[in-house]
Parts: sequence; C-alpha cells; structure tokens
Amino acid sequence: MARPKDDAATAQRVADAVQTLLAHGGPQSVTIRAVAREAGCSTGLVMHAFADRSSMLVHARDVQRHAIDALLEQVDADVAAGGSPAAALRATLLLAAPDAEQVVDDRSRLGFVAAALDDATLAEIQVSTNRRFVERVRTLVLLCRPGLVKLDAAAITLSLVGMTEGLGALGACDPSLYTRAAREAAVDRALAAYGLS
Repeated sequence: MARPKDDAATAQRVADAVQTLLAHGGPQSVTIRAVAREAGCSTGLVMHAFADRSSMLVHARDVQRHAIDALLEQVDADVAAGGSPAAALRATLLLAAPDAEQVVDDRSRLGFVAAALDDATLAEIQVSTNRRFVERVRTLVLLCRPGLVKLDAAAITLSLVGMTEGLGALGACDPSLYTRAAREAAVDRALAAYGLS
C-alpha cells in the first residue's frame, strides 16, 4: 500500500501532467494513459489515485485554483498592511491576464473551461471560481470608488473581468501580440478610464 507522502507526490505529478496536456492538446488529449506517460508513472498508479478522467481533471483544476488563491492571499495581505486598493485591483486583474511568458498557464486555464462544457463537476468549479473572482474585483472596485452605485459597480466589474479573462484566452493562441506589456497597458488604460487607478 502506498504511503500518504507517495500518494501526495503522485497526485501532484498527475495535476502537473494534466495541465501540460491541456496546454498542448486541449481536453481531448487528457486520457489516463497520456497522463501516466506525461507524469512518468504507470497507468495502474494513476488509476490507484484517481477513479477516472473526470477526477483527474477536477483534482488538477483544484491544484490550479489553490495556487491562484495563494497569490490572491498575498494581495490581501498587502492591502491589510496598508497597501492601496487600486494597486490590489491591478494586481488581481493581472493574475487573470498573466504575462505571455506563462502561455502554458493561459492554455491550461482555457483547456479547463473547454473541459467544463461537458463535465458538470468542472462546470460547478468554474462557475464558483469565476463568481468568487468577480466578487473580489467588485469589492476592490468599491474600495477604490466608494460612491459608485451598485449597478455601475457591477457593470464595471464585469467589464474588467471580461477584458482580463479575454486577454488571457486570446494570449493563449497569440502570445506574440498579447505580450506582458500589452496586457498591462490594456489593464492600466481600463482602470484609468473607470477612475480606478
């Protein structure tokens, strides 16, 4: 019987393999055999840790979500230590539009969205994660401009989230156009236009 430490190491290798496969071949490339090959382990070991393809995808999506949550916690800590809500809003938005050098991250995130189209569990995770992100951005928008009415705050929030998610999705296919500088400039101009910088 595998030890818990070995199980955790296998689960991490599988999560990394799923993200790599999603980035390079989309959801259809994620099979137990392909994941085992990419993770450098046997299909039996993968099947011992995960019941099926869906459970591998859900686990890998959770790993990705926890990594982003850790980055957002650092943004929260900066605000709690007296940092500017505007700087926190910018940092938060740039997490949704990572620089073009992180094209594997862009592509795997897009792969998870595509996989969620026919997997109810992944769809729930996607909706939940997106709504938490939207709420975080809305809160920061209101901290930057406390006098905004709810409808304006909601519209600005969806506009900012849609733009930054779009930069990430489009950058997954065309990183030479959607460079880090281009993404940052787009976010900065949008924030300035809404009086949030």
